[in-house]
Amino acid sequence: MSTWDEPLSKGPLGGRTAKALAEKLDLRTLGDLLRYYPRRYDRRGDLTDLALLREGEDVTVQAKVLDARRKTIPARQGRRRLDMMEAVVTDGTGRLHLTFFNRGSYHQGALVPGRLAMFSGRVSTFKGRRQLDHPEYVLLDEEGLDGEAARAYADEVIPVYPAVKGLDSATIARSVGVALDYAVDIPDPLPPELRSEQRLLDVHDALTRIHRPKDMDDLKPARRRLKWDEAFVVQIALAQRRHKAEELPAKPRPGASDGILDAFDARLPFTLTDGQREVGDALAERLEATNPMHCLLQGDVGAGKTLVALRAMLRVVDSGGQAVMLAPTEVLAQQHHRSISAMLGALGRAGQIDGAEHATRVALLTGSMGAAARREALLDAASGAAGIVVGTHALLQEHVSFADLGLVVVDEQHRFGVEQRDALREKAVDGRPHVLVMTATPIPRTVAMTVYGDLDVVALTQLPKGRASVSTHVVPAAEKPHFLSRAWERIREEVGRGRQAFVVCPRIGDGTDGSGGGEVGDEVDAPREESPQGARPPLAVLDVLARLKEGPLADVRVEALHGRMTPEDKDAVMRRLNAGETDVVVSTTVIEVGVDVPNATVMAIMDADRFGVSQLHQLRGRVGRGRLPGLCLLVTESEEGAPARERLATVASTTDGFELSRADLEMRREGDVLGDAQSGARSSLRMLTLVYDEKLIGQAREAATRYVAKDPSLDGHPPLAQALTALLPEERAEYLEKT
Repeated sequence: MSTWDEPLSKGPLGGRTAKALAEKLDLRTLGDLLRYYPRRYDRRGDLTDLALLREGEDVTVQAKVLDARRKTIPARQGRRRLDMMEAVVTDGTGRLHLTFFNRGSYHQGALVPGRLAMFSGRVSTFKGRRQLDHPEYVLLDEEGLDGEAARAYADEVIPVYPAVKGLDSATIARSVGVALDYAVDIPDPLPPELRSEQRLLDVHDALTRIHRPKDMDDLKPARRRLKWDEAFVVQIALAQRRHKAEELPAKPRPGASDGILDAFDARLPFTLTDGQREVGDALAERLEATNPMHCLLQGDVGAGKTLVALRAMLRVVDSGGQAVMLAPTEVLAQQHHRSISAMLGALGRAGQIDGAEHATRVALLTGSMGAAARREALLDAASGAAGIVVGTHALLQEHVSFADLGLVVVDEQHRFGVEQRDALREKAVDGRPHVLVMTATPIPRTVAMTVYGDLDVVALTQLPKGRASVSTHVVPAAEKPHFLSRAWERIREEVGRGRQAFVVCPRIGDGTDGSGGGEVGDEVDAPREESPQGARPPLAVLDVLARLKEGPLADVRVEALHGRMTPEDKDAVMRRLNAGETDVVVSTTVIEVGVDVPNATVMAIMDADRFGVSQLHQLRGRVGRGRLPGLCLLVTESEEGAPARERLATVASTTDGFELSRADLEMRREGDVLGDAQSGARSSLRMLTLVYDEKLIGQAREAATRYVAKDPSLDGHPPLAQALTALLPEERAEYLEKT
């Protein structure tokens, strides 16, 4: 029996072909080759009389060779010598010239005068005569094909494969054909009952239809079956992770009546949105479970994720436990500490003169803290005096301990590896802590089910009442320089009204090369796209700051903020900004998430085409956070009609983060979602499209959950277990968990 992991070098192909497939396309096993799908399908073209041929048409003709001659075109400067064969054919209605480059002796030996053949190609004109360049052909006997057989040949669907230099589509097609004939007994990874339930083809039939379709109608059922292979295997891997997590013990955290949470809710100056209340209830239910909660909280910019997370943390505190919030940068950790302390007020000042009767403490722990402050924070965490601890990677160090860690809140999960997350989990002394992952980047449901499939996903889609709108405009600085001048005028006008602004740049500047000490989350000289040859480097904070101080914002209080500054200096800038002592901050993307300045109303993003869709959406979320409307200006020198300009136009067209994330996914390679771009591997998703196959992914998730519940290790389904290894190697499985 043939197997998916059978090496091509030991299988049906010759050694030279197997070596070429391995070296040029990284196709090393039978499964690799069978899952190397055509990128498109062609037809040979209409069966046509020679007298009726038209330039540019794809045609098939049945004709007899009148003459065939070889000639050599001498080498010229920059071009090697060419071996060429020319033939003239006729069908009785007209004549057609054929040209073949290289292998002239082979074609001359096959196309002898008087030989009948079917020729397929695109009609062109050279020196007033019609010709086909390097056409496909099949030799016929003297009787040729009757009309029906000839039309069938012309209508045959021809698969076209992604080719590389030295390995053309025809060679790949022949190799796939050999593999298909060899693999008639290859094991089907999908269980028979699942195939029956979903009315799916068996795998060899699906592969045959995708590689050798009789007609275009063959493709739809074949694609559906092969999409199921990809979706089901990924969902099996994620279902196994969920099952493993559910077997671990956790201490229930039911909260308490008349506790700090009730007091906090009572003093809120606004009413929770329906979405915030519903998500809060869902988290409360999960916190009462005896196995750890693993939940992803996602929502659009300004939806109130921090408030929802704080209410979950207070429920744990009311249960006698502690909660930790892990942030990727010191700026964000300090911002969270300030905002949580402000929201709690007296409820967060236990033991102080102005503290409430039932209160807790909020501690901050970062790597740059002074020794005394650090000792106090460590003591508050270890003793349990601090019910909430906010910090950066400093929380992960071995000497940091907790009295009763009950909840870990991870902000911006993609900034942390699985090892870091687990290091914090291990600090719980009574079972495993509950985990709440927050992301400020909205994710389409289908992507969330795939990438975060080992987490329960809850989403905030409703913005709080009274939240101001943000309008976004593209500023084409190269085409219309006066638009950029007007942008600086708008910032001056806002500052004149007592408001504040951000100017964002892709890099820091001052000669840094991308490794200049920037913290996690700071874009240090790392533009999103490669610059065209000869183009200027991306704009830098230090350069733009100097120009603005000398020019359009000369009489405005302007400061810089970037990842190479010390934590103390960054915190001082943010404090001055919040206190109204600074008008404009010129920054890198260190302000991308978490920064909350309600008085900031305008943002100019320089070289906006250097950033991705989601990143631009997060950046503009830093303005319009109060009751004043916001303005975001996307400054670019990219040309109209270029992909970068289209991306900016998409951002300007909507403020719906979920809609933008869907558009962003359509613009990117889907392999990025599973880590293939990072690993350099071919994408695991060759047939499945995350944006358009949402229903199928949902069905695969439900089926995978059922199968793993009955057979977690897949002992009863060996072909499925093998497919899991083949389609989702360990490095990709790890990426899913780390993402």
